[in-house]
Amino acid sequence: MTTKCMTDLLFTNVHLATMEDGYGELADAALAVKDGRIAWIGARADAPPAKQVHDCGGAWMTPGLVDCHTHVVHAGNRSNEWEARLNGATYEDIARQGGGIMSTVRATRQASVDALVEASLPRVRALLAEGVTTLEIKSGYGLERGAEERMLRAARRIGELLPVRVATTFLGAHALPPEFAGRQDDYVTEVCDRMLPALAGLGLVDAVDAFCERIGFTGAQTERVFEAARKLDLPLKLHAEQLSDQGGAELVARYEGLSADHLEHLSPQGIAAMARAGTVAVLLPGAYYFLRETVMPPIAALREAGVPMAVATDCNPGTSPMTSLLLAINMACTLWRLTPQEALLGATAYGALALGLQAEIGTLTVGKRADLALWKIARPADLAYAIGFNPCQAVVNGGVLRSPHLPG
Repeated sequence: MTTKCMTDLLFTNVHLATMEDGYGELADAALAVKDGRIAWIGARADAPPAKQVHDCGGAWMTPGLVDCHTHVVHAGNRSNEWEARLNGATYEDIARQGGGIMSTVRATRQASVDALVEASLPRVRALLAEGVTTLEIKSGYGLERGAEERMLRAARRIGELLPVRVATTFLGAHALPPEFAGRQDDYVTEVCDRMLPALAGLGLVDAVDAFCERIGFTGAQTERVFEAARKLDLPLKLHAEQLSDQGGAELVARYEGLSADHLEHLSPQGIAAMARAGTVAVLLPGAYYFLRETVMPPIAALREAGVPMAVATDCNPGTSPMTSLLLAINMACTLWRLTPQEALLGATAYGALALGLQAEIGTLTVGKRADLALWKIARPADLAYAIGFNPCQAVVNGGVLRSPHLPG
């Protein structure tokens, strides 16, 4: 595409990984931005005029990275439990002593919106420094309306304070709060009839998730949550098949859900259902690594079925205290044998698809939002190759050029 119209910002002397048709590599290229959107892509020699020109010095540009599954907003710290497990304590021992997810719930319930924001900003800044421009943030550590609302308000506030697009997900069906002990169906009623409608009515919910597992919620209870979300016209996601096969992937696919996440115990029937529905498989290698799991997601079968595979950090205090999407990309390759191209697609185009934002972000495409990342690398595979090294030179969020090393 060529044009001679004046644009706002031109990136030149740059190699592009558009993430369309694989890497979608364009060498010695240029990309122009106008009104916060990608206005032109092509050969450097054909670039249109611009009010501001940025010589990228031969760097690579990709879409801004998308971390499509996080629990980054929470209070408290569970490193003591992790250390206890390494010293021989079992999960049951810790739970009997009031630990586990309930320790995070207690801390989060006691925190104000301001306190949650303050605790979460360093984690989010670490993600943004590595080229993340879109971030999904789940609730689920409040487990009662007031605390869930504070979590979601904190998530929205983060999107106002930092240059990142935040997609919020209501995860009220994450665990059973102590006040509902022995009354799981009653808690699901609370989630469906009171919490979700109220929070959606406040404009705080972009999608709805649940934890369908033996230690979470049954398929029937999860379906009740899905029906409540459907009445509100909210898209669906699901923690599925992490610890056992509960048929969650088939369930969320039947509801044409955006994604099924974790999937270590995914069945052939679940894969087929996801392929038919176009449901994205969100892979979370951080939790697999941190929990020292041994059952891998069926990557080859997902690939064979054509199920799109996203990669995310699952940043959370109990099972994946990870604030590096680049590390998650590396782990997806080294632990599960994704190719570097598949892993980068998982953190760009397919991460966007898992959030229902594929029309806006995820590829370098004319008309899409100008969320971009610049990298000092020799080739796109380098983003999956190096461990603990951050080659991000700059990010562009909505057409605004920023340094990845944010203050504070």
